[in-house]
Amino acid sequence: MSAQKVLVVEDHRDTRELLKYNLSSAGFDVAAAEDGQGGLNLASAFKPDIVLLDLMMPGMDGLETCRQLKSDSQLSRIPVIMLTAKGEEVDKIVGLELGADDYVVKPFSPRELVLRIKAILRRSGAPEPDAPKLWERNGLKVDFEAHQLTVDGEEIALTATEFKLLTVLISGAGKVQTRDNLLDTVWDTHFEGYSRTVDTHVRRLRQKLGPYAIFIETVRGVGYRFKA
Repeated sequence: MSAQKVLVVEDHRDTRELLKYNLSSAGFDVAAAEDGQGGLNLASAFKPDIVLLDLMMPGMDGLETCRQLKSDSQLSRIPVIMLTAKGEEVDKIVGLELGADDYVVKPFSPRELVLRIKAILRRSGAPEPDAPKLWERNGLKVDFEAHQLTVDGEEIALTATEFKLLTVLISGAGKVQTRDNLLDTVWDTHFEGYSRTVDTHVRRLRQKLGPYAIFIETVRGVGYRFKA
């Protein structure tokens, strides 16, 4: 079985080399670029399974690079982890709104980063064991095996995290999913400040569901529930 591919886009040479070393040691096939445009070019050629994208870069920053990745039909499904510095809370939220799956704050633990990458790659894999293969209601259709969402006949692109979130909500339809439970099951983690990440992803998912956003109910002070 070939190694999973990670693309690192980071302008700081020492950080880039540290990432390459630790990810290669963890068994990943790693390619690296030093700026946003180089990252986009390499993404098309390298076909990574996931991208690590620095937020603050000269020229094309991480937000614009993420925007262009997600607007390219050939690259839009590749998961993205943003690498951010402390205090860039607004930029983190913007990155998640643009379609990033997760963020890691610098200075980061290489072990934590590898765990985050593996968690996201798992989300991109097989459907949950208790999820049906195909789910339909009104004009909403979810093919869990193909990782495909269709809204009124139009296929809607979801990130790996958004699809995992939708899967968990549908699988537990009628039950309240607390933010803590969603962090554990969708993100495989429970880091401080992540409840806001849950809310951001739910908001993005609702936007993509269009008229069927009403299926996801907010339970104030607790979490979310998918209408049974």
